Formats: sequence, C-alpha cells, structure tokens
Amino acid sequence: MDIRVQQQSLTAIATDLLVVPLPQGEQMGANVQALDAALGGVLQAQIARVKFTGKEGESLLLHTYGRLPSAMVLLFGVGNPVRAESETWRRAGGKIQKEARHQGASSLAWFVDNASEAVASLPIVAEGILLSSYGFDRYKSEKNGKLAVKTLTFAGPELRKTPALTAALDAVSKTVPGVLLARDLINEPASVSTPSYLAAQAVQIARQGKLKSEILKPQQLKAAKMSGLLAVAQGSIEEARFIKLLYKPSGKAKKKVALVGKGLTFDSGGLSLKPPKSMETMKLDMSGGATVLGVMQVLAQLKPQVQVTGYVPATENMPSGTAQRPGDIIRYRNGKTVEVLNADAEGRLILADALLAAVDEKPDVIIDLATLTGACVVALGGQIAGLFSNNDELAEALLRCGRETGEPLWRLPLVKEYKDDIKSSVADIKNTGSGNAGAIAAALFLQEFVGGVPWAHFDIAGPAFAEKDGPYISKGGVGFGVRTLVRYVMSL
Repeated sequence: MDIRVQQQSLTAIATDLLVVPLPQGEQMGANVQALDAALGGVLQAQIARVKFTGKEGESLLLHTYGRLPSAMVLLFGVGNPVRAESETWRRAGGKIQKEARHQGASSLAWFVDNASEAVASLPIVAEGILLSSYGFDRYKSEKNGKLAVKTLTFAGPELRKTPALTAALDAVSKTVPGVLLARDLINEPASVSTPSYLAAQAVQIARQGKLKSEILKPQQLKAAKMSGLLAVAQGSIEEARFIKLLYKPSGKAKKKVALVGKGLTFDSGGLSLKPPKSMETMKLDMSGGATVLGVMQVLAQLKPQVQVTGYVPATENMPSGTAQRPGDIIRYRNGKTVEVLNADAEGRLILADALLAAVDEKPDVIIDLATLTGACVVALGGQIAGLFSNNDELAEALLRCGRETGEPLWRLPLVKEYKDDIKSSVADIKNTGSGNAGAIAAALFLQEFVGGVPWAHFDIAGPAFAEKDGPYISKGGVGFGVRTLVRYVMSL
C-alpha cells in the first residue's frame, strides 16, 4: 500500500473514500459544515436522521455524486479524544479499511484537522489499516472480488511531511509485513508448514535481509546434543530442524538479545493423544516460531543498533511406534534430566534446547514465546498473553511495549514454592506440574534452562490464534508478539 502525506483542504481532497474523524459532540462542527455546504445540505440532514454523535466506532457514509473531488465521505466517530488510546486509532484504521474495501474503494484518505497530533496518531491509524488488509484465501476457489485499498493518503490544511512523521510511517510499513508473514506461516496447513518448510522460509528471510542463517538437521542435532527436540521428533516421519538467524548491526551493538520461538508445526499430543476436536487447530502450535521469524524479517529492514539472534526449534509431535513414551527420561547437554510424564507437554522440552543454545552465546536478554499451556488461556482468556520474567526491569519494558502496540500482556508470578510441583522422583525435574497453576509450572520448567540471564517468557496460547475476526485481526493466525518485540528491540 502506497502511503502519502499531503497538505490539502478538506473539500479539495480527491479520493474514492474520504474519512473525517470526529470527536463525540462535534457532529455539527466547522468541518461538517464545510462538507455540508458543498453537498447542498444533505449531510447535516442525514446526521440528524440517524442521530450520529461521534461515539467511538460510529460511522456515517455518504456518496457525493460529484459534488466533491472525493467519491464518498465517511464520518467516523472517535469518542472522547482526550481519553483516546492507541487502540482507538488502531481499531479505527482497521474498521475503515474494511469499509473501504466493502465499498470498492482503491484509494482512501484520512483527514487531519490537528497536525500537531499527527506523529502520535497517524502511524497507528496506518498500522490498523495495513493489518486489517490481510486475508488468507489461497485455498479458496472463490476469492474476495473486492478491490484492495492501494493508496492511503493523510491530508490536512496544516499537515507537513516532517522527518519524524516520515520515519514513523516507514517503521509501520516495514513492521506490518513481518506480522503478515507470521500469520501466513500459522495459517498454512501443517502438511505445508512443516519443520523443513519453516527452515526454508528462514533461509529466504536471511537471504533477503542479509542475515546469517544456520539450519541444523537430525545428524547435526545429535552432534549438538539437542535431546529434547530429538525426543519429541522421534515419533514423526517429518525431520526436525533447529533454525538460527542472526542480525548484527554495523558497528558495536548496544545489546545482545536472544529470541526463542516454539516451532511445533503440528501437535497431536503424541502418545498422550489429544481429543480430535482439540487437534483441529494444532497447526497454530508453531506461532511462537512464526513470530520470531517475522521479527527477524522486520529487524533486517529497520536495522537497530542491537544484535538479535532468533532460535526456532521445529518439529511435529506425533504418535507412532517410535514416539517417546510417558516415563522416558531426557538428559540435556547441561546435565539436567527430565522425566516425561505427559507427551503432550512437549513444547517446554524443545524450548529447553533452544534456551541452552541461547545462553551459550551470553546474551543480555532472552525472550521466548510459546503457545505453551491451556492453563494460561483459562487464566487470561483469548486476548491476553501471560508474561513471566526473572527481571523486573525487563518485564516492565515488555509490558509497556505491549500496551503501546495493542498486544496486551499480564505478568504472572514465578512462585518459587511451586518448584516442588515439577520435581521428579527419578530425574531432576518432570515436564508436568501438579495439575494446578499449569502456566506457572511450565514457566518454572523453562527457568531451569536460562541460568542467571535476564529472561522473559510469553505464554501466547490465548492470543496467538483468533476464533473470529476483529477490527484489524482476521480469524486464524494473529502474529501476536511481532510488533511488541520489534518495539522493544528498537527502544534499546
């Protein structure tokens, strides 16, 4: 989508759909009066007829029939602008893009009355518009025949194309494709988005972004003693892969950040087989890995002065005569042993290998993302991710970034007394807890493999996959975490 910034008066803007955002109570303000005069009085009559007041999300569409350079005008309520949060503008952008496409508008303009607030709100509006333009229909015989919005123009009488606004819009235009990449990877069937497919995508990202890539196959995994990944993979005919992407800035890096994403491309539960209904969407279990790949693609373009390494352990978890059995014991390369009591608690087993690999390179920070526990969904629902961390400063920074990007996080405790729940009678630890506080038990398990490195764990089991469409999210893979992690890295 081509994004433009123009200095132009309201009644001179030429576009298919002109959006005029209105605070609540200003439905008879100067901008509306100017439009009404050009339209021969029909606008205010329609406002009175439908009782439009500018409440958040309220809209009124009017065709101009050639009386204005814009074919259609959409009044869009933004509520109380004093109380408006970033999500207000992001949701507005998403809803407007959908309306534009529904009306067959290929060009869209957003009128800017207050140019001083442009840098704060316009990039968020653009983000909502770009995110909502996503659709996954490659397997549908009948495609959506509506034209996509090709041009987005921000226009106003005092609006200037300042360096700050240009940089902010550029960052959005480079970040959103990383989210859409993650969505594509999640939405592909598990028969397509296999471990080797993810590895091939990572190599392509590295090639295009001039990153360094390393892909470990089974023999190399054995040599690297990645016993958790190998144990989970042994039940599947699909070979496991361990994906590593490295971004290094020119000059000295301010920080070294490690990102780890769970790459379970399909989770049947292994010999601890899931019910059939629970397997229907288990292609989503690699959402953490998809997020890491999306972030790495974005960072290659934004070029922060921070070294970032992405790790994705990728495999299927399948039942077969070669699958790992409940009661098996895994010995990791740091000497720690794990008793596997539930083959369906496999994500933490493969993440342990990746966390150990990350620790070896002495990063300043490790952040992992995983669709890890149903318990976190029970606790926080489908829109909020659980955040665990051994470092308060890191946790606060991530919470702030989540608020700014509209990807909400809620910090949950690492209750040290609960460590007894993952103690094993035959090994150092086991891969399940007592049945209560399952999200905490899983996080405590992962903490065993990070040493003293500042670390954060996102349990994204809830928000990684949407059960229905939202203002700027389509049903299916969400790409949750891409924007938050990009924001965090760029803030260092």
